[in-house]
Amino acid sequence: MAGGPCRGLLDYKTAKFALTRNRRVGLLHRLLQLGVLGYLLGWVLLARKGYQDTDRAPRAAVVTKLKGAAAAEVRGAGRRLWDAADYARPPQGGNVLFLVTNFIATAGQAQGTCPESPSVPAGMCTEDADCPMGEPVVHGNGIKTGKCVMFNTTHSTCEIYGWCPVENNTLSRKPLLAEAENFTLFIRNTVHFTKFNFSRCNALQTNDPYYFKSCTYDPSLSPSCPIFRVRDMVEAAGETFGDLALLGGSIGVRIEWDCDLDRPAAQCQPQYSFSLQDRKYNFRTASYYWDSQRRLYRTLLKLYGIRFDISVHGQAGKFSIIPAAVSFGTGIAFLGAATVVCDLVLLYLDAKADFYWKEKFEEAKPPKGKSETAA
Repeated sequence: MAGGPCRGLLDYKTAKFALTRNRRVGLLHRLLQLGVLGYLLGWVLLARKGYQDTDRAPRAAVVTKLKGAAAAEVRGAGRRLWDAADYARPPQGGNVLFLVTNFIATAGQAQGTCPESPSVPAGMCTEDADCPMGEPVVHGNGIKTGKCVMFNTTHSTCEIYGWCPVENNTLSRKPLLAEAENFTLFIRNTVHFTKFNFSRCNALQTNDPYYFKSCTYDPSLSPSCPIFRVRDMVEAAGETFGDLALLGGSIGVRIEWDCDLDRPAAQCQPQYSFSLQDRKYNFRTASYYWDSQRRLYRTLLKLYGIRFDISVHGQAGKFSIIPAAVSFGTGIAFLGAATVVCDLVLLYLDAKADFYWKEKFEEAKPPKGKSETAA
């Protein structure tokens, strides 16, 4: 059995510690240990808070309200006052809100026949054959009646059946609701971290009924006031209100929560950031009414404005023994890896590697005359 092929299976290896006076390897060992300790203390424990259990999927609720008033001239309808019921869409608020800053009004439209607009290429004509009856005008305002008529002294267009007169497409060179830059947007956001049964609201909990009527958000002076001035939000997104209000655009509002539940709850405050998502945003809407003869009319509005897309993100952390044990265990394993790296350098890369190899690995044999299997 002593010379059998299975002899190596019965060998036993035990650790042997050898002290070497190699300053280069010793310095490398200490540097690796300091690096591991710096990683464990600085990154894992302080920066990443590896001793905490985390919840990165909070439930969020957002309520928004716009406040302000402005007056603008509506073509065909005179001067008109715009308040929150007119310029805020949808009126009940939510994660997405639209603020009207400019518009084109076409008043007194009724269903009937009229010339198509010259701005529609598919509506241009020179004779009746260019206007097949019953064919919708591509990107136009109605259905062709089969006639080619004069729109004005210079243009002939197909007669259509639709809402007449056709939509006005003359846009003001300045936003008609320029006062909207001083409007305020109230954003109430509540987050709930279900793993820790912890809830937090971005609005200050106060019994003062006048606080929210006088405060404006400031990251240093009023971080708990959830009322933002529209111009400040646009400028924070890197734009000027006048440029964006003319043709509209979209601004993203990001609310970020990073809560350390090992600290007082009052220190859990959101961070706000604003970014420009798109330029040129508009849509159409109409208000309908009947005259004294019960004929249906409408006022068509092409609304330009700023769309606010509000998103909520966040995480909460709290001390837990399991992630703490895992983090410390990882650090201890890395300290062991430092020793392995130094052994490899010493045994394979050092100029005296053969000497260190013989000193580290020694074959221990039983004394002569005694059997290895003796009782």
